[in-house]
Amino acid sequence: MPPPLRDDWSAGYGYLAGLELVVQPDCTAVLAANDQLKPGLLRAFHERGLTVPADIGVVGFDDMSPSAAALGRKPVPPTDRRPRARRQGMEIEPVTPTTPRPVRRPALVQGWHELTFLHWPVEPDRVAGLLPAGTRPDTLDGVTYVGLVPFLMRGVGLGPGPGLPYLGTFCETNVRLYSVDERGRRGVVFLSLDASRLLPVLVGRLGVRLPYVWSAMRLRRTNGVLTYTCRRGATGRGPTSRAVVRPGAPIARPSPLELFLTARWGMHVPWHGRTAHIPNEHAPWPLHRAELLGLDDDLVTAAGLPRMTDPPISVLYTPGVSVRFGRPDSVGTAGLRVGERSGIEKRRAP
Repeated sequence: MPPPLRDDWSAGYGYLAGLELVVQPDCTAVLAANDQLKPGLLRAFHERGLTVPADIGVVGFDDMSPSAAALGRKPVPPTDRRPRARRQGMEIEPVTPTTPRPVRRPALVQGWHELTFLHWPVEPDRVAGLLPAGTRPDTLDGVTYVGLVPFLMRGVGLGPGPGLPYLGTFCETNVRLYSVDERGRRGVVFLSLDASRLLPVLVGRLGVRLPYVWSAMRLRRTNGVLTYTCRRGATGRGPTSRAVVRPGAPIARPSPLELFLTARWGMHVPWHGRTAHIPNEHAPWPLHRAELLGLDDDLVTAAGLPRMTDPPISVLYTPGVSVRFGRPDSVGTAGLRVGERSGIEKRRAP
């Protein structure tokens, strides 16, 4: 067993310690004296081609998420996490592996397949201005996240389906943030959605007010490794993205962070001068560990976000789920469908 390494408690020293430990053949696990050391250790191991926990284990103290540690946050006592939402004047719905709002009459069906989640932590104040009115960044341990999600869309169709086999099948990559509205509903806010088929792009932009862009895209699977490529714009001179991922073992019990990032049962979108929440439902995600073998991306910065210089703090893969979307609800008025008016407004109308 290697001797203990002692210095300060920062992520910077964790990185230096990781570089020292990675060359020691008898080092199979690291016990960090606090959670702020862990992001530095993870970065060092990632740069040297080691996968955590398959190649080396990392354990820390303080009950702090890796994301909060990466941003230099202080630990949040567990008993303070849920009451915080109540002190802010509303009850935020819990994070659950299945939807708390089942979709009874679907307006749209889709299949999300061969999907990879890449996530980075970010301070809420840095992204709050990018969210639609009536929403704010959703956080875990005071941290919110930027997501880059490439996948294969299959079987898009109206109503209960069935989906279209050709026009409804295409590659997509989205850049996303996480939101919560005035009624406590968690959701996703899409900053950009690149798709390889023109008709769904037009329908998404005109019908659902989503920022779809037509792009040249491809998904290849070779020897168990997925390669997602994207080049935006008809001229091919726009932002590009390339991610190479090796899916790993299934996750029997997702962590609180993994659930927070993936169990999203709606999206918040600007809709005719107001903000709408569009619910969705699907079976629990069949999540897998994944290793990021390469990433060269311009889509995140093209969406107005700062460049993510560190490796993603979470890399997950899923073979996919079938999804049902419900009808939009207004964020500001409980129970009022977007496009409807209250009884008072109707009586005042000429």
